Amino acid sequence: MNKTIGILAHVDAGKTTFAEQLLFHTNSIRERGRVDHRNSFMDSHAIERSRGITIFSDQALMHYNGSDYYLVDTPGHVDFSPEMERAVRIMDYAVMVVSGIEGVEGHTETVWRLLRKHAVPTFFFINKMDRETADVNRVLEEIRLNLTADCFDVTDAFNGEAMTDSLREFLAERDELLLERYMEGDYDHNQWLNGIIRMIGKGKLFPCCSGSALHDKGVREFLDRLDQLTVTGYETTGPFEGSVYKIRHDESGTRITFIKALKGTLKVRDLVSYGDDESRTGEKITQIRLYSGSRYQVTETVKAGQLFGVTGLTNASIGDGLGNLKSGRRYEMIPSLRTAAVLEPEYDPKEVLGRFRLLEAEDPSLNVVWDETLQTINLQVMGVVQLEILQQVLKDRFNLEIRFKEPEILYKETINRTVTGYGHFEPLRHYAEVHLRLEPGTQNSGITFVNDCQPDVLTKGQQHLVRQHILEGEHHGLLTGSALTDVKVSLLTGRAHVKHTSGGDFREATFRALRQGLEKAESVLLEPWYRFRITVEVNQIGRVLSDVQKASGIADPPETVGGQAVITGKVPVSTFMNYSKVLASFTGGKGMISLLSDGYYPCHNGEEVIMKMEYNKNADFEYTSSSVFCSKGQSYTVSWCEAEEKMHGL
Repeated sequence: MNKTIGILAHVDAGKTTFAEQLLFHTNSIRERGRVDHRNSFMDSHAIERSRGITIFSDQALMHYNGSDYYLVDTPGHVDFSPEMERAVRIMDYAVMVVSGIEGVEGHTETVWRLLRKHAVPTFFFINKMDRETADVNRVLEEIRLNLTADCFDVTDAFNGEAMTDSLREFLAERDELLLERYMEGDYDHNQWLNGIIRMIGKGKLFPCCSGSALHDKGVREFLDRLDQLTVTGYETTGPFEGSVYKIRHDESGTRITFIKALKGTLKVRDLVSYGDDESRTGEKITQIRLYSGSRYQVTETVKAGQLFGVTGLTNASIGDGLGNLKSGRRYEMIPSLRTAAVLEPEYDPKEVLGRFRLLEAEDPSLNVVWDETLQTINLQVMGVVQLEILQQVLKDRFNLEIRFKEPEILYKETINRTVTGYGHFEPLRHYAEVHLRLEPGTQNSGITFVNDCQPDVLTKGQQHLVRQHILEGEHHGLLTGSALTDVKVSLLTGRAHVKHTSGGDFREATFRALRQGLEKAESVLLEPWYRFRITVEVNQIGRVLSDVQKASGIADPPETVGGQAVITGKVPVSTFMNYSKVLASFTGGKGMISLLSDGYYPCHNGEEVIMKMEYNKNADFEYTSSSVFCSKGQSYTVSWCEAEEKMHGL
């Protein structure tokens, strides 16, 4: 049986040490490493060992009781949340490691909400119980209050052969089938065991154990329970389906595409298709690698449920579906800061851009953008720690000394009414015309495309070109030049010339139609917002509510839970990104805050931001709203407000 188990935690909860113990007990490693000794098996990258934190999600293969376990270690620092989220997508089960001293912390709640969003069955391990100040009962209560009331400590209540009455009562309260057995006095062990497995899979039960990973207490017992209470059922027959969850490049520069096989079987030299429906492509698998840490073994065949790396896929992206599986790349952990690389004079910007593109393939959240006008490389980040790591990666891998500008809030733009945009591009011996309908899209939907063009008006290839140019990258808004988002773009019609139209002509006409539509619409500046959850003492409610109001946020009515106040709501990132320090100061470090990206909403100080950014829409030469016409062999430009009248067919 193949099982993918993810290990997650707030930073410094002991997650990597816990993973080392699991590998040791399954004879996957001979010696247990430690983060502070810089020799842990899972943190195999030099940067991770020097920093003492997990930065990249890595995997290890272990065998136990006839099952193959793919252990996935994830970053615990909030700056590397996108890396953690990509790993969550492939997990069959998750293990949340919680410190027995600090208990449930801010990032613990963030990770928990992400696991619940993706419905990943989850176990808890309360760690560091060897410390004097550790308190398992206090942490259990925090888990039940802040995360889930369906957590039960099975350390002494379940040993594989028997379970206590208190555990049966807990289960019966949450499952009708088990309640019926309980009332009838039916304590058949196998039936109750199957009930536990079913409840874990449905998210109705979250087993908890405790111990000390550092001193190897309780880890083996946890492994036994994990093995007995987890079941997967992958179908190894039928057409192959898989999902790309990671891209890496080995020391020789070879691109390694990491895949979770979800159905069927894959062999070397098989042709695998990927991409969206409009531009699906296929390539042959040239090598299959089974990774465990930085080591790998080459194999000829893999089956559903396995994690592996392949060579041969040159353009597959993280989130791509393979075979019959469609792609789905919507992520919740989206960077809200942007910065620009500061290059030394001797560097060729285009060569450096190529290095950034390689890193972007490995971490799509960087969203690298080349500004042709300013000759700068722009990118998106989660925080300053990520920038520090990025600097070190550029130095170690490419010998590039790169500095970055101070990160700024990443704004976006949208529209609030439906318009039709027209673009005409007809310099001498060129011709293309595109008509687009722009509509406000659903919140946080990005740019979506609909093809309403008749097949006898434009060829399928020409329609595909328009679609490609709409979706291929970011488009500048009119207010600040920030990326356009939450807009539904429909191709209505267009025109082409048999002899004079080339592919580039449709790019020009499409961009001009998009921009002309924006000129006629009402643009709205958007900014990133957090969804927050703050836990403080009851007498501190007023201070928190006042701070949220000053930050232009919106707070829900406070709830009192177990003598503490829980305040939730949403607030702009720009006014709240450093609030954790403020909270720690006035609560003496006892207050907890969880911040989760909640997408983009109208900017609370839009006019101020627009004035500060000083964007000149008429000086953005990459995006012009004017159209180009030709008369008597001479081309001439027509302003956006006059272009419609001059277009053919109107």
